[in-house]
Amino acid sequence: MNDCLFCKIIAGELPAYKVYEDDRTLAFLDIHPVNSGHTLVISKNHSRDMQEASVDDVCAVMATVHHIAPRILAAVGSEGYNLGLNNGRDAGQVVPHLHFHIMPRFAGDGHHLWHGKSIEDKELAVTAEKLRMAIAV
Repeated sequence: MNDCLFCKIIAGELPAYKVYEDDRTLAFLDIHPVNSGHTLVISKNHSRDMQEASVDDVCAVMATVHHIAPRILAAVGSEGYNLGLNNGRDAGQVVPHLHFHIMPRFAGDGHHLWHGKSIEDKELAVTAEKLRMAIAV
């Protein structure tokens, strides 16, 4: 993709603070981090999002997350992290290239997880049935 920001980083056309690279993935620091060590892990093959990506590319990215996350935590002195995927514009995806965020967390860092809402059992049952039907296709 000629106009993809992350593809330009992969090609060396744009700078990035790279922290890890292998044949299939690249990891670099987020320039608007949640906390120190906030790292993006991307596939070197372009795909807009999780649905467009091949299973092999998703697995390669997750293997990189699995490999580097504990090392990132050790480097920045964190004991936990959030793993984020904004899949699609409605979910907050800004760069249309499959990527995961490794966001180290610290006690009292001021960041909060999403908050669930109350839902009736009947609605849960209806939704579960819709999902089972959609997944079975």
